[in-house]
Amino acid sequence: MALPSQMNLIECAGAGGPEVMQWAQGPVPQPQAREVLIRVEAAGVNRPDVLQRLGRYPIPADASPILGLEVAGEVVALGAEVHGVALGDRVCGLTNGGGYAQYCRVPAGQVLPWPRGFDAVRAAALPETYFTVWANLFQMGALRQGETLLIHGGASGIGTTALQLAREFGARVMVTVGSEAKVKACIGLGAELAINYHEQQFETVVAERTEGRGADVIVDIIGAKYFERNLASLAKDGRLVIVGTLGGNVVEQFNLGRMMAKRAAIMGSTMRPRSGAEKAQIARELRSRVWPVLDAGRCLPVIHDVLPLQEVAQAHRLMEAGAYVGKIVLRVA
Repeated sequence: MALPSQMNLIECAGAGGPEVMQWAQGPVPQPQAREVLIRVEAAGVNRPDVLQRLGRYPIPADASPILGLEVAGEVVALGAEVHGVALGDRVCGLTNGGGYAQYCRVPAGQVLPWPRGFDAVRAAALPETYFTVWANLFQMGALRQGETLLIHGGASGIGTTALQLAREFGARVMVTVGSEAKVKACIGLGAELAINYHEQQFETVVAERTEGRGADVIVDIIGAKYFERNLASLAKDGRLVIVGTLGGNVVEQFNLGRMMAKRAAIMGSTMRPRSGAEKAQIARELRSRVWPVLDAGRCLPVIHDVLPLQEVAQAHRLMEAGAYVGKIVLRVA
């Protein structure tokens, strides 16, 4: 199939609010060695997209300046040295940018097949959150069967994914959320306890529920604002895994004594700076451990809303308002 030379895309005219994103045209990218070209049918919207649009998320030098970190669609071209992916395959992929467009090139090691019964919208909701959760909660955080997990932002894309996968692999799960609607949603997904942070202090509730023991693992998207309270909520030998800093990234005071007394491990990461080899390893583990679960119809992504690519500004406004559960996805014509 002959490919067009030009495609529709969303470009940012500088840093700023959602209005800086504009409908535009540009050249169809050419896949390089060990890359595939995907004709995009759907693209996920993620918090890093919002931060990049605001000018607060620097992109790697070799990454596309176009927003969009996850896509789903059809493989329409192959670069050199690509193995295990064929023309016509329906795949989803963790991109290095470029997802808000009709075509996107993606490293072959970062693509995965659509799980059984999935369409493009549901497949596009997988890569960014499932890669992030697997790397942080299971690889770094080493969550084990029978342990207790506390997730901040339990109704977010990261939160709903972590909640379901933790339950699938035998953990007890508590979450914090900001509304009663989100409390109900998380309980429906299997949370043992959902704490409305507007009404309760999570560290008090966690202590009561665990009889003073605390959580074995905490997944945190808030950062500095919750740091000391997270330490207070950790069990002995607990792991605090920081995946976001919505509440600031500078901790003014740090109780080293509490950390040492609990033998606490504090860690964190972002996905984008990881090497291609690291991301490919995450993809391999997802395919062997998580994709069979998705094929069986469990731990499915929660889709809050689907909007056409032309309404990307509304999608970002929805994300920034925070009144959503799960994922926001763009449909690409």
